[in-house]
Amino acid sequence: MTVSKTPATALGVNPAALAPAGARTAADVVTPEVVARLTRGVVGSGRTANHTPFTGETLAELPESTPHDVAEAFERARAAQAAWAAAPVRARAAVLLRFHDLLLDRQAEILDLIQLETGKARLHAHEEVQAVAVAARHYGRRAASYLRPRRHPGVVPVLTRTTELRHPRGVVGQIAPWNYPLELSIGDALPAFAAGNAVVMKPDTETALTALWAIDLLVEAGLPPEVCQVVLGEGPVVGPEVVRHADYVSFTGSTRTGREVARGAADRLVGVSLELGGKNAMLVLADADVEQAAAGAVRACFSSAGQLCISIERIYVHESVADLFTERFAARTRAMRLGNSLAYGADMGSLAGERQLETVVRHVDEAVAKGATVVAGGVARPDIGPLFYEPTILDGVEPPMAVCAEETFGPVVSLYRFTDEDEAVERANATEYGLNASVWSRDGRRAHALAARLRAGTVNINEAYAAAYGSAASPMGGMKNSGLGRRHGSEGILKYTEPQTVAQQRLMPLAPAFGMDDKGYAVLMTRSLKAMKALGLR
Repeated sequence: MTVSKTPATALGVNPAALAPAGARTAADVVTPEVVARLTRGVVGSGRTANHTPFTGETLAELPESTPHDVAEAFERARAAQAAWAAAPVRARAAVLLRFHDLLLDRQAEILDLIQLETGKARLHAHEEVQAVAVAARHYGRRAASYLRPRRHPGVVPVLTRTTELRHPRGVVGQIAPWNYPLELSIGDALPAFAAGNAVVMKPDTETALTALWAIDLLVEAGLPPEVCQVVLGEGPVVGPEVVRHADYVSFTGSTRTGREVARGAADRLVGVSLELGGKNAMLVLADADVEQAAAGAVRACFSSAGQLCISIERIYVHESVADLFTERFAARTRAMRLGNSLAYGADMGSLAGERQLETVVRHVDEAVAKGATVVAGGVARPDIGPLFYEPTILDGVEPPMAVCAEETFGPVVSLYRFTDEDEAVERANATEYGLNASVWSRDGRRAHALAARLRAGTVNINEAYAAAYGSAASPMGGMKNSGLGRRHGSEGILKYTEPQTVAQQRLMPLAPAFGMDDKGYAVLMTRSLKAMKALGLR
């Protein structure tokens, strides 16, 4: 394994020699047999390929879908969906619970694939396994409760009975990104399956093997194979076709593309959920435990090399603890180990693609040129791999700099000082995004009050992001330009359903009856409405 803080070339060491003898390689994990098994159900008449960020080498040749292939995938999914929806909810949920156990038992396989396709450290890959297992358990246990028929008060007590039913939407079109290829593909599909839908999934081609492995495992757990169809290809070609055929669209990605997806869904009057970009803020209050906050900031900013929608890119620190926090945070950051092997031990892995590296380099170099200071990091590490970049802390960042407002989506964070909490809240909210935030304080009540003022879909207290995201019973999503809709909790499964109200009227109609004229009926209803209010009826 390459684990380094000093460029290997500067030491006169061949980086390849740093890999331990007998270490697994891409060729060991992604064999022709594995690729053939995972891609056998992909609807695609063309050919494409994906690559590993660790070296840039090709991992696998994959089917590539055309617009015709996408239409065919939806036809197959629709043909299978009715029988799946007819199965009892508990039978569908049982598939998720079996998948939960299989995933944990065979996690070594998927951890290798996640690392090879994303370049992330193994511990960060394991975060995806944790998140998907939590979602599988949650919806496996709670789906029947979320979806059960519900009785509601009718317009006239006793005389009117209403029942709310939940029907699956049909075929969900899902467009998943590359940065969390297990969690943001199969993790989002699980509640859709539990609700009785079929899914046509378009994972990013560069991380398709991860999604395909998880679908293969779901089929092993009991999901009918035709209920989940996979299409692969370029986003601008395949993505709009998924939107064009879907009964509901689930999208995770950039705000720019999210707007295009929303427009396409609006044209067809189908629902859509979007988790989009973020420029997330962390607030370190004067009474924070500085050591705890510094350790949390490392997780907040550099997990998955900062390529996490809810990772922190701005830290606001009270001036009374700013110097100490900066010192502790910088020391922890400089001590981080960069690694590229399929094993635990590295603190951070690689960026996933050239575009991410180019953005990171542009943001850091421009900030420095305009007067910002590099507190830690600030350099690429090609000695480890072509897309490695050191975890970087910037100070002295000002609004004209791109890194101040644009989403970097890499291992770069900017430090800012504040003097009072109203100022901190105002500056944290001064962004077009509102996905996640983090507050650090020894006073829980004070932190909760401040958290409620932050315009972000999730706020973590004395934690970076995992506390809110990992709590699958609670909704997670963005405000402002960070998206629409929520995953997790009741909203995470009910969005995949169509609500239907069935109302039964008994004994007398809601109209003049028994010889009553219009005026008499109006008087009766007026008195009844006043009486219902007086009785406290809802």
